[in-house]
Amino acid sequence: MVERVVATPDALELIDRLKAQHGAALMFYQSHGCCDGSSPMCYLVGELTPSRHDLQIGQIGGCPFYISAAQYEYWQNSQLIIGVTPGSGGTFSLEGPEGVCFTTGSRLFTDGEREALDPVGPQSS
Repeated sequence: MVERVVATPDALELIDRLKAQHGAALMFYQSHGCCDGSSPMCYLVGELTPSRHDLQIGQIGGCPFYISAAQYEYWQNSQLIIGVTPGSGGTFSLEGPEGVCFTTGSRLFTDGEREALDPVGPQSS
């Protein structure tokens, strides 16, 4: 099965730590705003409500991952790879106090992978 978004082992470990620390369900949103650049942002479920213009393109670490429909147009032929790096990232993202930040890398899908992808539709809560 081809996934539109995946996470590195380090990112999955951080997600597990954040889940345990916060004792709540988490979600991700691929930021495209001015304040936090293009970082993947981690929130407690309910802190950010995806709009009708957002798409859920998959899950990482059991957490839904959303992106705006407009930004998805640019990324639709790529698999997003969520990683972790030392430093400060998004000021609104839960991992900030950990001294690390989530990052987004990507790779292009092969023709065969693109054909095997499930369609993406409006976000589902």
